[in-house]
Amino acid sequence: MSRALLTQATERVDAILRDVVALVEVETSSYDKAALDRGLDHVDGLLHEHLGDPSESRRHDGGDKGDVLTATYAGSGGGHVSLLAHYDTVWPTGTLAGWPVTTEEVDSGLRTTGPGIFDMKTGLVQGIWALRLLRESGAPTPTVTFVLNGDEEIGSIFSRQVIEAVATGTDATLVLEPSVGGAVKTGRKGIGIFGLETAGVESHAGLDPEAGASAIHSLARVIGDAARIARPEVGTTVNVGLVEGGSGSNVVAGRASALVDVRVADVAEQDRVDREFDALETGDDRVSLTVKHGWNRPPMTLGPASRPLLDLAQAVAADLGSPLRDVSVGGASDANFVAALGKPVLCGLGAVGQGAHARGEYIDPATVPHQTALVAGLLGRLAEGMRPV
Repeated sequence: MSRALLTQATERVDAILRDVVALVEVETSSYDKAALDRGLDHVDGLLHEHLGDPSESRRHDGGDKGDVLTATYAGSGGGHVSLLAHYDTVWPTGTLAGWPVTTEEVDSGLRTTGPGIFDMKTGLVQGIWALRLLRESGAPTPTVTFVLNGDEEIGSIFSRQVIEAVATGTDATLVLEPSVGGAVKTGRKGIGIFGLETAGVESHAGLDPEAGASAIHSLARVIGDAARIARPEVGTTVNVGLVEGGSGSNVVAGRASALVDVRVADVAEQDRVDREFDALETGDDRVSLTVKHGWNRPPMTLGPASRPLLDLAQAVAADLGSPLRDVSVGGASDANFVAALGKPVLCGLGAVGQGAHARGEYIDPATVPHQTALVAGLLGRLAEGMRPV
């Protein structure tokens, strides 16, 4: 079945790529609600064009964040699968004017570039086409619920509850984030954004420096101690990315703050980091320290729930004539939420290319048929149940 799906995808690749380009040309900055609304309207149109009317559909109002669309298509076989993709991008509205979608020749073949094409509009389009091609093949299909959110790039603050609710009620979740050179992602780090705030005593830096207690000097000490919480040998990193404070060079600073990015590979490290941040001290009784914990996504590891799903994907890839690797990466995605529920999930089933969040991100258009057939073939296997390979 998988080889036949690959043939179908190869025959339709021009149409798939046209849909990719058209979606990229609808800008969807995470911070532009009007643009996000237009983008989701476009995606909803693609669903109806290729798959018809869903049996159930709901647009969840995200307020000032991007709305979430859940659309369910009843299957002809067994199983219920969620296909998860975000339609927002990191690129501000107007980026397309100076960076239009283009395809160029490189030594390895062709490369198509555009804002959001790799992360992750190509994967979203491939997911829609995967279900279409599986249907057209005549093979049984599982019931599929698309979960399309517009706030992933800013932490899925609104959409997390929708993602978790859908994933809880389905047999498996396939996340259409970009791949790593074709490899799927079975491990992702948890992310925390910690706030450090110090409050000291202001005084004149020249006339009466001893009367003051610098919030900045104390914060500098705290930052050094916080950086030493990192354990890169086990995957824990700590990066102080933003520091603010003071009111003038001639004033002993009364306030200072820092934002810290923390990445951990497992829950044990998350707990240790929490304890050690809480133990930080300023070294000056006159300067207080407030630590604000902000874990955005839990760590994701390849647990017993997801192992059979990886085995199925690797079996489909073998049928397509290519091995499927799995990797762990430092970034996080909405797959982290699903993994934390103990539900089967695979991430990175989307585009092959490079440059997420980098100007010049691109896809390899020659890989689009394979990636589309991989998702279609996996859906076909899941219609039969997640049986041992």
